[in-house]
Amino acid sequence: MRSLLKASVAAGILIGFGGTTAFAAESLADVIKWRSRSPKAVLAAAKTYTPTGKRDEFIVFSSGGQSGQVIVYGVPSMRILKQIAVFTPEPWQGFGYGERGTQEVLAQGGQTVYGEPLTWADTHHPALSETDGDYDGDWLFINDKANARVAVIDLRDFDVKQIVKNPITLSDHGGTFVTPDTDYIVEGGQYAMPLGFGYSSIENYEEDYRGMVTFWKFDRAAGRIDKSQSFAIELPPYWQDLCDSGKLVSEGWIFCNSINTEMATGMTHSGEQFEAGAGANETDFLHAINLEAATSEECDRLVAEVLGHFG
Repeated sequence: MRSLLKASVAAGILIGFGGTTAFAAESLADVIKWRSRSPKAVLAAAKTYTPTGKRDEFIVFSSGGQSGQVIVYGVPSMRILKQIAVFTPEPWQGFGYGERGTQEVLAQGGQTVYGEPLTWADTHHPALSETDGDYDGDWLFINDKANARVAVIDLRDFDVKQIVKNPITLSDHGGTFVTPDTDYIVEGGQYAMPLGFGYSSIENYEEDYRGMVTFWKFDRAAGRIDKSQSFAIELPPYWQDLCDSGKLVSEGWIFCNSINTEMATGMTHSGEQFEAGAGANETDFLHAINLEAATSEECDRLVAEVLGHFG
């Protein structure tokens, strides 16, 4: 076995240096011939090639899904540049361990499962901060779909600085899009529930379950969400999907689409499957929210009046 291995290694050396290889090719035509590739394929590879030490033209911030993180990669090279630890401890980069203070950031999520800290998330829909409706590259925001949390990431060092837990709902999906000057981070809900973590039977769905969209006030000077200036709007119990802010002629409006306007629960007497019920309508609803009206003193007065009726 040992002599056979030596012979194989030696043969590999002889083939590598004695034969014609792509590295020894003197022209593009030689490379195309040696690799048995078409000129079109070689051209595509050349378009994505980024030499070591050179910067990509674009940087993509991608949700990591059930890793609970953000993946940063370059385009056109497609190299992974950074994995930003957000909602989940990462031993290999010390996030959630040691004396960096990252344990405190994780604890801001404020949730436990069977008495243990929540260390899992499902990240969706990252969004860059904006100035005058254009990306400014200062901050990145991302939501945790599974647990209705929002994280603030500083792009000066690619570290998460703050995690906030939505106090009225269990899940979100339409986050974390921002208004044109990043005054607010918009977090749309997903599955309807009794707001505030109460309980009600699914049989009382239309009466007791509700959707929501939350507007987190962002303090750019502090680089943090200001909970005291944030608010939410109650929506009907069909499900919200994605939200975003209007720009140009639609600036000042927030738009959220929806699904399951049928308010199906899968609890029909006929045994109808849930998917069939939720997909029965050809179209669902689009929410259009005027942000100025929602943040006006008159709106605050009306909210206080309604709350007053409930003691």
